[in-house]
Amino acid sequence: MSHGASAQNLDEMAFQSFLDTHNRLIAPLSKQAALSYFEATQTGKKEAYDRYADLSLVERLIYADPEAFGRIKALKDTGKVQDPILARQLTLLYNAFLANQIPPELLERITRKEASVEETFNTFPYEIDGQRVSNNEINRILKEETDSTRLEKAYEAQKAVGKAVAPELLELVRLRNEAANYLGFPDYYTMSLKLDEQDASEVHALFDELKALTDGPYKALKETLDQALAIRYGIQKDALMPWHYQDPFFQAAPDVFGAGTEALFKGKDVVELTKFYYASLGIPVYDILARSQPITPAPGKNPHAYTIDIDRLGDIRVFLNVENDAYWMDTLLHEFGHAIYDRYIDPELPYPLRTAAHTFVTEAIAMFFERLPKSAAWLLDMGLLDPSGAKRLAPSLKASLRADELVFARWDMVMARFERQLYEDPSQDLDALWWRLVHDYQGLKPPKRKNPDWAAKIHFSSSPAYYHNYLLGELLASQLYATLLNDVLGANQDAEPSLVAEPRLKGFLIEKVFRHGARYRWDELIKQATGQPLTPEFFAQQFAQTP
Repeated sequence: MSHGASAQNLDEMAFQSFLDTHNRLIAPLSKQAALSYFEATQTGKKEAYDRYADLSLVERLIYADPEAFGRIKALKDTGKVQDPILARQLTLLYNAFLANQIPPELLERITRKEASVEETFNTFPYEIDGQRVSNNEINRILKEETDSTRLEKAYEAQKAVGKAVAPELLELVRLRNEAANYLGFPDYYTMSLKLDEQDASEVHALFDELKALTDGPYKALKETLDQALAIRYGIQKDALMPWHYQDPFFQAAPDVFGAGTEALFKGKDVVELTKFYYASLGIPVYDILARSQPITPAPGKNPHAYTIDIDRLGDIRVFLNVENDAYWMDTLLHEFGHAIYDRYIDPELPYPLRTAAHTFVTEAIAMFFERLPKSAAWLLDMGLLDPSGAKRLAPSLKASLRADELVFARWDMVMARFERQLYEDPSQDLDALWWRLVHDYQGLKPPKRKNPDWAAKIHFSSSPAYYHNYLLGELLASQLYATLLNDVLGANQDAEPSLVAEPRLKGFLIEKVFRHGARYRWDELIKQATGQPLTPEFFAQQFAQTP
């Protein structure tokens, strides 16, 4: 053996020894933090949030250890860790440690502030006319009510949380920027994407390309929506306000195409439908549901949904506030898309690699499944439509899904561009910036009052520099769908297979995506899975064509 090979071998052995020690320390701690977060969001109890904050801080302090980071950096700089599995772990560990190489007192302030902001958000008392209402109730009013005054009150009730949380959130933004500056980055947004193996300029260039591909179709769609909504509410088109669009952020399209999915799922047991669907693919999810209880709304409980892998050993849970309606049908399919990804990651991979290739890759899987209830073929094979109903509703369902995707793409562009500019200059007039972007990208008219409506979106608090991943996920979902049709099912882009009881779907996803975990960078994984880099072209082919 040559001297060079021997030295390389020693470096890899040294890193493996470091990894073993690190994983023995971090894995149980991460598990306890995950359990505490699950408890806190279920109960809303302050002591649970405090325990989660304490554990999160301890975990982050491990990654803040300058001596350990020095060893990792030295190994990375030598370039002698060349085994692919070890080298991948070295990159991920280096990025995780670098993000935390800030003064301990600053790290603690950030962690405490994050927990405080999220607690305020999750326990905020929404009210209409002095009466407490749930987030689900606000969403119901916005969807079903036709009285403009009642709609405006529900809209303003949802936005009230923004005013409550904005001062602390802005303080948190400045703390995050302070940490990024300390590490040599211009701002937190740029740093976060860089350490998450993304480039902000490249991401926004993709979005610019998507905007150009969808500009005409979106404007035509918006005109159609406005005409239908003006008739629904008995007002002129130029009197339409943000509360008339049936969603507090206009991130989903109003159902003006007669798809009728609300009626299809009202009163149906959406949990049982979810269990049935995934079982039809050969993917039972009963155990995940059993660990996830309770799954219904409760006082103090976080009103949203998420999926959490507690230990990377099989304890996967889905946090839910289920009601039997179309929204929760979509949400269940989405969240269990995340869950089955986690389930089928190769358990033989080392602990740091037993996670998704990237957050937007797991979002792509979730979105892939979330789209299914807008498929007439899926509804037919799920027993929710008969053949005549499926034939009658197919055009409306397709138009409804297309509208949802185009509307969401515009909304995500607002979020991504606002957040980038938020961190570039948090002292600017953020309320004005928000409504300028909403107007330019979504075509909505700003209300005549000043309020930090942007802060009413929880992701700025709990998932910073993340939201762009949802739109990247939508692009990848379309790219994976096209690959499935062409390479696996032998169908063209216009086909609409139901994907119920389709075992080839399970095999395709496990083989091409799930089992690899984080073994490959996201861009390499996408090339392997679909044969080409991530592109907005498949999304545009699927949703920007005139129906």
